[in-house]
Amino acid sequence: MEVGKSCIKIPRKKYSDVMKVLNSSNEHVISIGASFSTEADSHLVCIQNDGIYQTQANSATGHPRKVTGASFVVFNGALKTSSGFLAKSSIVEDGLMVQITPETMNGLRLALREQKDFKITCGKVDAVDLREYVDICWVDSEEKGNKGVVSSVDGISLQGFPSEKIKLEADFESDEKIVKCSEVFYFLKDQDLSILSTCYQFAKEIAMACSAALCPHLKTLKSNGMNKIGLRVSIDTDMVEFQAGSEGQLLPQHYLNDLDSALIPVIHGGTSNSSLPLEIELVFFIIERLF
Repeated sequence: MEVGKSCIKIPRKKYSDVMKVLNSSNEHVISIGASFSTEADSHLVCIQNDGIYQTQANSATGHPRKVTGASFVVFNGALKTSSGFLAKSSIVEDGLMVQITPETMNGLRLALREQKDFKITCGKVDAVDLREYVDICWVDSEEKGNKGVVSSVDGISLQGFPSEKIKLEADFESDEKIVKCSEVFYFLKDQDLSILSTCYQFAKEIAMACSAALCPHLKTLKSNGMNKIGLRVSIDTDMVEFQAGSEGQLLPQHYLNDLDSALIPVIHGGTSNSSLPLEIELVFFIIERLF
């Protein structure tokens, strides 16, 4: 987002994902999650204080705020033509809300299905000089993801490796601390991205076992500053190994012993359904239980 204009860039290779969103959404609303923008010098964040949500912008140190990134965009197609507005754009929590008329929504849906760029003009009908614009653009290339991300295990760069968010069905907590697995990175070795769907379920099973093993140690880990933990699992036909670390240093041995007991049965049980060789890295955060 910049002064007077916002731009939503959709990689062409994400067309099938956009179609899933369109086919699962109702006729009045389209909601799309956004990736972190490396072009932005600031990013919207949503802060909760005493149950009240506030929007703030986190800026890069020493940079003027010109381009602000958002975490999602919602198109709401219920704006009445009698409102006097062509369209309206506003910040909601850490995302962008664009209110448009049903006619504009139909045009947007058609443009997305046909993979065409689309421009939405915002502002009052009779205020020609006070226009804002929202551009939806399809782009051919997508920069290497995870720029600047490094492994908690040994500090290597994770830039360019595909990753996806993980959501476990259960929480693991003790001493008012919760451990959450947030993401899995895939170290592909000449393998097609199509194998990721089978790897994801396996990664979730490993994440569950690791979370359960870490649970008794959450208070100690967090008090020692190890609130972000990486777990790298490497599997081949004749080899199974894992490493766990925080801030680029391996965890002390007594934690690894508990992980070994929990992980090895799960890893051996899941290898029959996975494409080998397989190397993944899971990211865990230890956070406070607020309520």
